[in-house]
Amino acid sequence: MINKRLLVKNLLAHNDENSFYDKKRFIAIGQKEGKAKFLKHVCALANSNPTNNSYIVIGVEDEDNKIVGVDFFDDSKIQNLVNAYLQNPPLISYENIPFPHLPEGKVVGLVTIKSAGKVCALRKNIWKYYGGMVFFREGSISMPKAFDVVLKDINSHAVATIEQHARNNIELTLDGVIDFINFRHKDLESDYKVFKEQFVVCWAGHKKKVKGQTYFSRVDIELINEQVKLFYSALDEITINYDDHSFATIEYVQLGLGQKQGYYPLEKMVITFNDNGTYHIKSDLLFDPPQYDKKTLYHIYNTNNSLLRKLESQISLNKPETEDLKQLPDTYLICFLNGFEEARERMEEARPILKKHDRQVYESLKESLRILRKVKYS
Repeated sequence: MINKRLLVKNLLAHNDENSFYDKKRFIAIGQKEGKAKFLKHVCALANSNPTNNSYIVIGVEDEDNKIVGVDFFDDSKIQNLVNAYLQNPPLISYENIPFPHLPEGKVVGLVTIKSAGKVCALRKNIWKYYGGMVFFREGSISMPKAFDVVLKDINSHAVATIEQHARNNIELTLDGVIDFINFRHKDLESDYKVFKEQFVVCWAGHKKKVKGQTYFSRVDIELINEQVKLFYSALDEITINYDDHSFATIEYVQLGLGQKQGYYPLEKMVITFNDNGTYHIKSDLLFDPPQYDKKTLYHIYNTNNSLLRKLESQISLNKPETEDLKQLPDTYLICFLNGFEEARERMEEARPILKKHDRQVYESLKESLRILRKVKYS
């Protein structure tokens, strides 16, 4: 069982970026350019490592390997994105790795890429890359290749050595449980469960009961053995259920117009643990978004656009406009879910504006974009 935090450290310590490992300060797959560059690197790493894993570490400064972290990213549908754009797509996973010195909600992203053993190529055009293009790693750079396209196994020993040095042990597991419960979440209600005598899942959050059902908010869930953060949200609520073989959560999001708010189930995640020391994570989208009168939504959509234009022009908002701004992320999300496709672009454009103007509304916008990612690739 690999401790992913140790794996990240070993990758960073091994040497600079190479043909089985890349590092990024951040990725922006919500935008066409960022999505294209991410797919290019995935394609190149898969082709350069046909028989072993390759990795992308996200949240690291390029110059000095300083770990600065990125926002928690729980896009369980990232495989769907890869399948849509790549021919012979690799198996891909994105995991959130907590580091003690990072602020709450910040993690290191670890993308693991396992080649299908065949030449991976772009399936269709995206940004400035054309369908049919094949990429390989040349040192630390992902480059297109138009001839002599042959998969070669050159990294198996190096990758196996790094992964072996990242194997977990009981001391690391116990330290992880104690740190999670006694230090990082001493102000929250915490618990843990051991599965199959090998896996330890810890969770923490504010607990409340409604009609016999227990809900958690400000939730953090980690698979301690592998130092992987399974879920984190400062805003949404979830339910937790488990037995001797599995651990399940259902995430709920609060949506509505004005005072009429409701909780809607978004996604169910089930981790099934096996006797042979393996586990499987299955995510199912449950979301059935609320539908509203189009005339009302047109008014809200135009109001939101007007608010952003005022902020861009540095025009002060009056009190009613300030209250409307607090609802902007949720109402843009509702507009998109009711057929306003361009609302997604407005939300992306709003990111730098809100980050500068109102941090709380900006955090809410990031949560809304997270929901859209889940819905888009389901």
